[in-house]
Amino acid sequence: MEAVLTRDTTRARLLQAAFGEIYRHGFQAAGLSAILRDTGLTKGALYHYFPSKRALGLAVIDEVIQGRLAEMIFRPLEGAGDPYGVLLALLGQRLQTVDDETATWGCPLNNLTQEMSPIDADFREHLSAILARWQGVVQAALERAQAQGRVRAGLDCEAASLFLVAAWEGCWGVAKTRQSVSVFRQCLGELCDYVQGLAASP
Repeated sequence: MEAVLTRDTTRARLLQAAFGEIYRHGFQAAGLSAILRDTGLTKGALYHYFPSKRALGLAVIDEVIQGRLAEMIFRPLEGAGDPYGVLLALLGQRLQTVDDETATWGCPLNNLTQEMSPIDADFREHLSAILARWQGVVQAALERAQAQGRVRAGLDCEAASLFLVAAWEGCWGVAKTRQSVSVFRQCLGELCDYVQGLAASP
């Protein structure tokens, strides 16, 4: 059992170091030497778990980036008794916790989508799968809220969820380009207003 835990820990260290390197520099510019330096591991150890830099990058998408979104957004919405209230709370929480890193580095998912989707079909497929899951989680939350009478009956939940995810990611992209936390807050604040406008009439 101890050996398994050690292997899992080593793999997790590699993924976290790779995530940080890719987040700061992008996938194409990310250096394996920097990842090994950060972990103190050898190249042989890296290739034992990931046969190529590309395989490592795809694992970062599937496990680290998707895992962070699952913890912050997917699971809270999926398990919500009041999905509309939780959706508003998640947006409000992001407004409160935004920091300089948001403007400096942007969204890890959005960064890789912009960098890799046009040039690598596998990356595009993995990134698209996360966006599709995100939209599906939001759509299901809106549909449940609609059934509860919390969201207006005529809302097209599929279209609204697509817009919400696209707008959320767009807020990150604009803030990164402008290098401005205040721009992120302004953009996300407008998105909060949009979601508040989805409420059913009293």
